[in-house]
Amino acid sequence: MSQELFNQLEQKVTATVEALELSKLENDELREENQKLKQEREEWGHRLNGLLQKFEETA
Repeated sequence: MSQELFNQLEQKVTATVEALELSKLENDELREENQKLKQEREEWGHRLNGLLQKFEETA
């Protein structure tokens, strides 16, 4: 394999590894945000159920 082809291959592998690492970081951030959103949705659900119970008590 010529030196030029080897250099090109090395650059492509390096670029791929960097893209993979960036994707992993982004995935971690999205998982964290997803967890926060799930927690927020659960809190809203509890609050809504509390309000519905108050309505049922007055009916």
